[in-house]
Amino acid sequence: MVDMEKELVSKHVGKGIFWAILASTLWGVSGTVLQVISQGQNIPADWFLSVRTFGAGVVLLIISFIRYGMKTFDVFKSWRLIGWLVAYAIFGLMANLFTFYMSIQTGNAASATILQYLSPLFIVLGSLVFQHETPLRSDMIAFAIALLGVFLAITKGNIHTLAIPMDSLIWGILSGVTAALYIVLPKPVTKEHSPVIVLGWALMIGSLLFNIKRPIWVDVPPIHVSTVLSISTVILIGTILAFLSLLHSLDFAPSAVVSILDAVQPVVTFILSLVFLGLKFSFMELLGSVLVIVAIIILQRYRSEP
Repeated sequence: MVDMEKELVSKHVGKGIFWAILASTLWGVSGTVLQVISQGQNIPADWFLSVRTFGAGVVLLIISFIRYGMKTFDVFKSWRLIGWLVAYAIFGLMANLFTFYMSIQTGNAASATILQYLSPLFIVLGSLVFQHETPLRSDMIAFAIALLGVFLAITKGNIHTLAIPMDSLIWGILSGVTAALYIVLPKPVTKEHSPVIVLGWALMIGSLLFNIKRPIWVDVPPIHVSTVLSISTVILIGTILAFLSLLHSLDFAPSAVVSILDAVQPVVTFILSLVFLGLKFSFMELLGSVLVIVAIIILQRYRSEP
């Protein structure tokens, strides 16, 4: 009986790790495109975020209506769930999209990524302070190895490459805090409703607030075919598919485990730059990528037992 319970826990956590890795991979792909949008195409942050949240929200709610019909509105029957949904939309989803974009726009994608990867620290601290939970030793070891791997992969082992403007540093740290919030806040809602419904409404709430500040039809920047393709990629891959995968992973794995797997994102970006942009890699970058993989193996191995 005990062996069956262990096997069941292993399968559940294994599924969570798979979906979390998929989400992080999709963000890695999207992050490369996002830097092109924020710097190369010089798209204003507020206009882009209005378009991103509105486009993704509309697509998800259409899917939700097709699949669930009027049950799409059931999330609004409970004031408790409405509170969690609004908190997730504003302090998790909106805040993270904005702070991460600003961190890239004022600095660079490498520094923004490593600063956002501080989110597991904030989750662990939150668990200690508010829930009085003691993190597993394997989680802390995996986090330390993954963080070292991320550092080596995006800096080539040279700490001086992290020299960034102060505003980018502040935005990056805030993106780490909000990344922790978008992992923790939606759990009470996704326990009772489909991630498609939860994410769809959260994006529409975010879109409403973003569009109050900067409507998508006001002062539209120059639009080219490359702009449309870039924004569509971020909406589909980096918003709809990535956030859905993340929300689905929370049904199987703890928040701390899911947040640690964010380390896959910069490694994917590094590999894409290597393949498509002709980036030359060093031994330190290769070592960093290997360390991230080792951290994932440690998580999968030790989290498979209760």
